[in-house]
Amino acid sequence: MAAALEFTVDGRPIEVPDDGASLMEVLRDRLGICSVKDGCSPQGQCGCCTVWVDGKPRVSCVTPARRVAGREITTLAGLPADTRAAWGEAFCAAGASQCGFCTPGIIMRLAGLDARSGESRSRSAAAAALAAHLCRCTGWQTILEAWEHFGAESPVRDWAAATRRAEIEGGGAQAVGPDVALGAGGFADDTVPEGALVALSDGRGGWALGETVAEARAAAGKVQGRRTPTERPMPLDFPEGDWAVRLRTSWVEPAYLETDASWCVPGGQPASPLANGGAFGAKVASPLPEFARELADEHGRAVRVLWSREDTVRHGPKRPPVAIGIDADGHGVVRVARTPGVADAIASVAPALAVEEVDIAGLPTSIAIRGAGWVEAAVAQSALGDDSQPITSPGGGSARAEWHQGGLRVLVCGGDPLDEVVLRSYCIGAAHMAYSWVTSEALTVGPDGQVHDLTIRSFGVVPASRMPPVAVEIESSPDQPVNCSDAVFAAVAAATWRAAGHPPDWPTGPLDF
Repeated sequence: MAAALEFTVDGRPIEVPDDGASLMEVLRDRLGICSVKDGCSPQGQCGCCTVWVDGKPRVSCVTPARRVAGREITTLAGLPADTRAAWGEAFCAAGASQCGFCTPGIIMRLAGLDARSGESRSRSAAAAALAAHLCRCTGWQTILEAWEHFGAESPVRDWAAATRRAEIEGGGAQAVGPDVALGAGGFADDTVPEGALVALSDGRGGWALGETVAEARAAAGKVQGRRTPTERPMPLDFPEGDWAVRLRTSWVEPAYLETDASWCVPGGQPASPLANGGAFGAKVASPLPEFARELADEHGRAVRVLWSREDTVRHGPKRPPVAIGIDADGHGVVRVARTPGVADAIASVAPALAVEEVDIAGLPTSIAIRGAGWVEAAVAQSALGDDSQPITSPGGGSARAEWHQGGLRVLVCGGDPLDEVVLRSYCIGAAHMAYSWVTSEALTVGPDGQVHDLTIRSFGVVPASRMPPVAVEIESSPDQPVNCSDAVFAAVAAATWRAAGHPPDWPTGPLDF
């Protein structure tokens, strides 16, 4: 029998076996505290599992439970009810939460900073504190605005309209409200039946099983991957020709925070990995629900199936890399990794460009990834014009973006805004994703197609401290509401590339203001 560990969790004395489990595993899997999220599996790099240890924020996924023996642990559930509610209201009022996966850890970080700061609260201190966190939805700015809004009265909102706008922007079922920011977004791994068997990829095409995550991880026997210093070769050569415009993209990782998860009972319907968001299209065809069904039927009990962060990088779909050449008359060639539907996507915005699909060693690709194919074509075409022209997405929304004094100004039109807080949040998030993609993001993929960047910090996602400010102007109209954030994604990518001087290869490196 393992020796016992004793500590306090949210005011309750707890005793658990000293069996090598992490603090996060104890909190999530043994105590059922699901506001503690697992986003990096476990690398200590995303901040989603942040709790307080004796009042100080700490990531729990890489903290051995034995290290907190005799100490006081506070999770989001352990904050005073009025404090917790105030943070949920502040995040909702600022549009600082979309899927709601990363925000419980961020709230714990900011609440800890607030407790230490007293009246001397600064936005720069909050941005610095967020260095330990990753968020893919909101673009950071709204999170910093929530920090400033904390404790203020929130405006009255039409939640049905807000939810409808979120679903239009997110492309699927969404929820909007303070509870989402507090982690109650309906994530698959938060709803697993008690006693479910755990299945993790064994790295050899099969599944390692265990009664707990720790058992399954030990059975898998995998060693956590790390970033390599390998140079990043571009996946495609440019098409031959005398081009006025050339644009070439690298492999990039969607980097959604909640790794794929599902569970199923024998003969049942598997839990969807999409939860309160679609991972920018990257989870639309996730194979985990089918695996969960097969394993549950095989073992005659509920099975919880998880991909690690490494699994999502190796097996999750990516946007297809492109190499584009366009002449001065607007004709040209898009060379693109072979992907079903990509030629039609490109033709929807750039019918004058011939599409050449090629097979390349590398990662799986999908047209479901946000704007895959058409955004690259629209951005390349924009280099022949000026930044006064908006970009219209296939879905009907339009946006124009420009850089001014080190910040972005974005004008959007997508019919009835429904809820400007939600629309603004999605537009700022899209602006962050575009700026980060153009200037910073890439994966190292070897000539054999094997990816080497396996940790979440190696993807190049721009942190809060380096994200320029974004001003969003919404043009309201009585027309039917359509998606705006995809057009913003394209418009900001075009404006950022223009500001960098149109270098042919992405990422370009950060802009020098």
